[in-house]
Amino acid sequence: MQRNRRTFWMAITLAVSSGPALAQSPGAAGDWNAYGHDAAGSRYAALRGITRENVRELKVAWVYHTGETAPRYATHRTTGLEATPLLVAGTLYLDTPLGRVIALNPATGTERWSYDPEVDRDGNYGDFTSRGVSAWTDPRANAGACGRRIFVATIDARLIALDAKTGRPCAEFGHGGAVNLQDGLRNAPSYPGEYEETSPPAIISGLVIVGSAVADNSRIAAASGEVRAYDARTGALRWTWDPVPQDSTDAGWRTWNGPRAHHTGAANAWSVIAADSARDLVFIPTGSASVDYFGGERLGQNLYANSIVALRASTGRLVWHFQTVHHDLWDYDNASPPALVTITREGRRIDAVLQATKTGQLYVLDRATGAPIFPVVERAVPRSTIEGEEAWPTQPFKSTLPALSPQRYSAADALGVDPAEQEACRKRMVGLRKEMSLQ
Repeated sequence: MQRNRRTFWMAITLAVSSGPALAQSPGAAGDWNAYGHDAAGSRYAALRGITRENVRELKVAWVYHTGETAPRYATHRTTGLEATPLLVAGTLYLDTPLGRVIALNPATGTERWSYDPEVDRDGNYGDFTSRGVSAWTDPRANAGACGRRIFVATIDARLIALDAKTGRPCAEFGHGGAVNLQDGLRNAPSYPGEYEETSPPAIISGLVIVGSAVADNSRIAAASGEVRAYDARTGALRWTWDPVPQDSTDAGWRTWNGPRAHHTGAANAWSVIAADSARDLVFIPTGSASVDYFGGERLGQNLYANSIVALRASTGRLVWHFQTVHHDLWDYDNASPPALVTITREGRRIDAVLQATKTGQLYVLDRATGAPIFPVVERAVPRSTIEGEEAWPTQPFKSTLPALSPQRYSAADALGVDPAEQEACRKRMVGLRKEMSLQ
């Protein structure tokens, strides 16, 4: 699922240094090809033009306004521009909450083309935003038009392929350049906006892999959160993986208990998916199942919700999983994109997956097996007093690495804009259960 956020900033700004070290022409060496720089989500660029010594000299070179604050783009929902632009072969690509894709000259900010998918602005979108687009270059010689494609997953759940040079839809992809991502879901959306797309898809080996965002707390059998792979050329569906197991032979099946448990929705991956082409793996960060704050209709551990799941990219087959929260009752989605890194542990280099969580944990997992590289222990946690609820008796915690955020919070930590408000907050907290500390 995905919580609603209130942000509104509709401009992209480029800063440059006046120093000669930054005089780098656009090209493959300086490209930013995916949301996290690369499919692994490294967020690392080897460019050396900006240094600690000259960063203070950065100045605004240009500002581009999307124009979506204008009345003609008005919606009844607050929108948020959260896109990370891509720099591919000398062009900057970004999208807007309304699904408009824009190509800019990175040196001047001049618009080269724009495409408007004409998103329905009246949907009840819980998170009216988009985090960017994805790029794919067809390895076939003489690919011609649409040899390089820009993919956008829109808030109204369409996957669209555009020619990177012109912005025109790639006619051979899906139906006139688009695939309707609501088609074929196990649990169909019950209203416009229950099922949406807010993050760019992953691209691996000619496949476009998408998750989804599902409205919080709408119903028990909310829209289902399948992860799906589509052919990058044709838009044909290649595979589907459901985080709520539908096969009784799946080991996760028995972790969903109750007559309605396997009809549960969500457990979707609304964050960014990482990919490792050498291993033919994609790493899926899943979230909470529906409904967020009550699990009485889905008793059990609830695999593969709230997990990092490694799938075989070519087939969608489950390779391994690691659950970060058992039987989630707190909306503890895995919101951060997984990062694929190589670490040195006891003198041995290990390819790893890093996953930060809402509980303040940073799990470091072996990329091939999902086994924790730094020990993880199961600790007893408070039981629920809600009728019909059975909170899972333990939760996973790192035993050696420090937490990323405070793990205890009491009335003494109450905040307020002034002493009176702080005291009022403290008094309200005094009567609350104190056992919710995490260690």
